[in-house]
Amino acid sequence: MKLITFTKKGIYCPQGKFYIDPWRPVDKAVITHGHADHARWGMKKYLCHHFTKPILYQRIGIDIECQSVEYGEKININGVQLSFHPAGHIIGSAQIRLEYKGYVSVISGDYKIQDDGLSTPFELVKCNEFVTESTFGLPIYNWLEIDDLNKKLQNWVLKNQENSKTSVFIGYSLGKAQRIMKAMEGLGKIYVHYSIGKLNEAFEAVGIDLPEYTIADFRERPKEMEHQIVIVPPVLLDSNIIKKIPDPATAICSGWMQVRGARRWRSADAGFAMSDHADWKGLLQTVKATEAEIVHVTHGQTEVFSKYLNETGIRADVVETLFGEDEEEQEKETTENQEL
Repeated sequence: MKLITFTKKGIYCPQGKFYIDPWRPVDKAVITHGHADHARWGMKKYLCHHFTKPILYQRIGIDIECQSVEYGEKININGVQLSFHPAGHIIGSAQIRLEYKGYVSVISGDYKIQDDGLSTPFELVKCNEFVTESTFGLPIYNWLEIDDLNKKLQNWVLKNQENSKTSVFIGYSLGKAQRIMKAMEGLGKIYVHYSIGKLNEAFEAVGIDLPEYTIADFRERPKEMEHQIVIVPPVLLDSNIIKKIPDPATAICSGWMQVRGARRWRSADAGFAMSDHADWKGLLQTVKATEAEIVHVTHGQTEVFSKYLNETGIRADVVETLFGEDEEEQEKETTENQEL
């Protein structure tokens, strides 16, 4: 049975007549989460989790037609039973479970099996067919436990404070920035870029508490950030905005920092391997536990990961999609490039 097909517009369910995370305009779009490569402008109708709805309003527009549901809530669409299940990636992220005549397909979107304390923890969903990412699908990518990583960030800030430095973290506005904020609670005053502050509102709108923060004013009052904690999106790393911050020490928070020397790509003082995606072990653990008969690998280290799965007895193929485009490039479209 073919419950999903891969088309030029995106992942399509022919029985239900809807798409999952389409990258071209369609009538009915089921959205796994709010990142720009999965939630795009131009759909007639959107369906997402309750926590994703305010993010779509922030990033796409308040005038969109958007229905939202709870995790585990079952919806019947043209005979297909659809439900959302936690993906652990960011706030509101979901795996989409489809069932038709006893056959189950799960489209996981992006996922993380570590519990970061902000996202609803990942839920394993057994299925016949599984669509997985492979952003960090190489054995070199193995994340620290959340508490251990947070301790490293905290120690870096404490060292900067001893050396009269301002700690400037570089992290994506949706997901990463809020994790950094949570790790920094109690260490000093937290300043965030306007784009991060706007997305913080989506967390607050659904009752998720974040540490106290201030929207940074880089034009009029950069001096007040001296020796404090500042969080900005990646597109501002080499900008004049950061140069205005007094005595900055910069740190990139990204899974790519796992690779030795990766931070040499950028002019940063430190790098921390913080990711909202599953690492190598997490990907393998998840794929095996689903007990899927066929696995579709959609983006990331697709060739390596699918080859490994096939060699270990799990039938897998590579499917080309437009997911996983450089998130930094996407943030250029959603970040205010004014010096606020």
